Amino acid sequence: MKSLLKSKTILGIIASLILVSCDDNHTEEPISVSFDIRLPQDKNGFYHLNINKQSWQTLHRVSGLIQDKNIGIENFWVEWDSDLYWYLGDTLGYIVNRRFSLYTGNYVSVDTSYMIGFNGQEVPTSNMISYSNSKGEVNNMIAPVRSMIGDTMRLTASWFDNSENFYIILE
Repeated sequence: MKSLLKSKTILGIIASLILVSCDDNHTEEPISVSFDIRLPQDKNGFYHLNINKQSWQTLHRVSGLIQDKNIGIENFWVEWDSDLYWYLGDTLGYIVNRRFSLYTGNYVSVDTSYMIGFNGQEVPTSNMISYSNSKGEVNNMIAPVRSMIGDTMRLTASWFDNSENFYIILE
C-alpha cells in the first residue's frame, strides 16, 4: 500500500514538472538598449569631443534609452568603463576660511588649508555605474582632462548580457 502511494506521488510530481515545463511557443522580444553619445561622428564611426583648453576637465554627458516594447525600463543597471585615467598631484585643492567683518563690511580671509596627501591617486574619466529612470533614460558623465588632447577614449557600456564600445577622439 505504501509503495503504491509512493508511486502515485512520484508520478504526480513528474506529471506536474512536464506540464510546468511546456512552452507555449511565445518568443519574447529582447530589451532594446540604445545610446546617444551627443557628439559628431565621422565616417569611420569615431566620435569627436572638443576639449576646453581654458579648464582642466571637460564635462560631457552620454545618454541611453532602455525599453521593452517601447516602454521605458526603470532601474536598469549599466556599468561604464573608460581606458583613460589621470593622476592627482600632491594637492587636491585648498579651503579658504572667511569671516564677515562687521567693522569693514567685507569678507576677510583668515586661514587657508591645503588638501594634501593625494599624490598619485588615479582618477577615472567616466562614472562607473548608472541606473535608468522611470522613462528608461540612463546617463553617464565623462570628464577627460586637457593633457589627453590627441588621445582616443574607449568608453564601454556594459549590461547584464551585452556591452558596447564607443571611441571618442579628444581634440
